[in-house]
Amino acid sequence: MGLAAVLFWLLLAGVFFAYVGYPVLLLALDLFRRQRTAPASSTWPSVTLVVAAYNEAAILPGKVRNALALDYPGELRLLLVTDGSTDNSGEGVAAFPGVQVLHQPERRGKTAALNRAVAFADTELLVFSDANTSLPPDALRKLLRHFNDPGVGAVAGEKRVQHSSGMGFAEGWYWHYESFLKKLDARFYSVVGAAGELFALRRPLFTVLPDDTVLDDLALSLEIGMQGKRIAYEPEAFALEAPSASLDDERRRKVRIAAGAFQLLDRLSWAKLLQQPALAFQFFVRRWLRWAFCPPALPLLLLLNLLLAIGHPAALYDLLLALQGTVYLLAGAGALLLRRNRAFFLCTVPFYFLFMNACLLEGWWRHRKGGQSVLWEKARRGREVKG
Repeated sequence: MGLAAVLFWLLLAGVFFAYVGYPVLLLALDLFRRQRTAPASSTWPSVTLVVAAYNEAAILPGKVRNALALDYPGELRLLLVTDGSTDNSGEGVAAFPGVQVLHQPERRGKTAALNRAVAFADTELLVFSDANTSLPPDALRKLLRHFNDPGVGAVAGEKRVQHSSGMGFAEGWYWHYESFLKKLDARFYSVVGAAGELFALRRPLFTVLPDDTVLDDLALSLEIGMQGKRIAYEPEAFALEAPSASLDDERRRKVRIAAGAFQLLDRLSWAKLLQQPALAFQFFVRRWLRWAFCPPALPLLLLLNLLLAIGHPAALYDLLLALQGTVYLLAGAGALLLRRNRAFFLCTVPFYFLFMNACLLEGWWRHRKGGQSVLWEKARRGREVKG
């Protein structure tokens, strides 16, 4: 039982550090660090807002109206890529003034669309956003002011999910937690990965990615970081998105993202990443531990805890087993609630935590089997952006 106990405590320490210890460490370090503030803007560079959309004719006009209403003092261009769309997405927005639409019949995926779009953009800055999100009028002002710092290569906006349903609550609490971590990441050194819903970067730092890249936003974030530039975080510039329509839709989305995560790990050059030690540390904890370590650790913790509780008279293992059992019972209730698109904090949070880790395991298996295409089926959303 000695080896089982050592393994149990090592696994528990790893999971605890990934989700609790890391933010506590950054909070402690933050007490001794001078706060970075976004410098005031005296000039506003030219910007291209790039939106890649596939069969989004129903919501693209609303996205265009939202983009054209943005309050930005500098030159702002809107570039839409509708490659592969069969619903005349581009034709429905071509009449809007100042909108450029790129379209080709072949569908090659979002990364290929972004690569193609950037070749047509000659502005100083690029901003990527999704078709199914809405931006507040001052989003670009707040997002792009960070570029007055020459050490900033990109800026991550905040992703917010409408709390209009049980799924909205589940996704929403997760993104609140992620936003909290991104604030800490940016104060420590850099955001590890920007969300593609709202992501700005200096155009010269854009790296053409392989067309089959699944997680284009995270891959670009790492490329910028490995060029020695930081990614700032601006929580007041947010992209509002509807939640998944159902738990099944959310599972498909999470598994696809997980498969993309393991694709990225396979392709990552650790030697290059280690040239940026602070970023490498953040990536190890924020990504590798949470993607590759925690998902298999959780079922192993339950199994080892059961063995230790049976083989040891110590009450500590009995208590820990009871706590784990309670979490799984609450998660089961949370699953039943979300099947009805309802939520209750004490049940939904443990369920979503275990659900995300289960999706990572499924995504790992899909990646190993080569089953994740860059051309995925879109997850249904509860309510789309309206113009």
